Amino acid sequence: MSDNGWVISPEPSEAPESPEALDLATLRPRLPSPVREAVDERFARRGVRLLLKRDDLIHPELVGNKWRKLAPNLRAAAGRTVLTFGGAYSNHLRATAAAGRLLGLPTVGVVRGQELADRPLNPSLAQCAADGMRFHFVDRSTYRRKSEPRTLAALLRACAAEDAYVIPEGGSNSLAVLGCRALGEELRDHGGVDVAAIACGTGGTFAGLAAGLGPGRRALGIPVLRGGFLDAEIRTLQGEAFGGPRGDWSLDDRFHFGGYARTPPELDAFAADFEQRHGLPVERLYVAKLLYGLVALAEEGAFARGTTIAAVVTGSPHPRPPTGSRRAPGPT
Repeated sequence: MSDNGWVISPEPSEAPESPEALDLATLRPRLPSPVREAVDERFARRGVRLLLKRDDLIHPELVGNKWRKLAPNLRAAAGRTVLTFGGAYSNHLRATAAAGRLLGLPTVGVVRGQELADRPLNPSLAQCAADGMRFHFVDRSTYRRKSEPRTLAALLRACAAEDAYVIPEGGSNSLAVLGCRALGEELRDHGGVDVAAIACGTGGTFAGLAAGLGPGRRALGIPVLRGGFLDAEIRTLQGEAFGGPRGDWSLDDRFHFGGYARTPPELDAFAADFEQRHGLPVERLYVAKLLYGLVALAEEGAFARGTTIAAVVTGSPHPRPPTGSRRAPGPT
């Protein structure tokens, strides 16, 4: 159990080997994920080279950083029900539900927003439901207290999942950070990368990326949430995973566009233009904000001439809802 007293997962050195690890191998992830250059005059005229690290191609359903964060936790779950948390548009819930279907693990999603319980499911939650995830909708006050042991215990009882393996919101814990260190190592071994940039939600992927890059390279995070809390979260995650801070890293929190799931017309237009320029389907909640931020920083002269930036594409656009999927299965 971690220091916060509620994440039911082993310490990194105690993650058990189990038959489930073999099941993960049968899913055939594409690792290392490919890197390709995106020739773009907005960078080229500044003497900057842009690479795209295509983590969205790791697996068709457990896309991007979700594979890297979930894989070590799914091994540690050792066949138990997996319970986790997220909002109505959570990529983490989508990936956890897909993993449950692929591996035969029951999954439960505790969703922020009691008012959503009686509404038609949006495309993201509809996909989770189609993959067999049971939902338990909670009010925002309860959701904010989900890390408190008493609240968590009550949620587990309400979900009939007292023995579940619990993964925190966004999937970011010490095991996830250790899994994401490989992302930094892949970019380090690719050669020529000066800056590795990624959109940040809960900070787990970024914490591992920064640790894996090695000396002479820096990690740049673009938070997609407001609040300015992420710096401390990343330091805490690195402390839990590695015993202290790792890597040369910084955050630029100017490009959240008002907060998570906020995608104003300006951002949508930018993403559509990037898609046309480069033939890359741009996920709006994370990847679009990352790319927008990098273009803005390049135009500000934030990168020295000769800099090579690797932008990590962590996900793909949300799927359309399955036909007829409007309500969540199960009693919760």
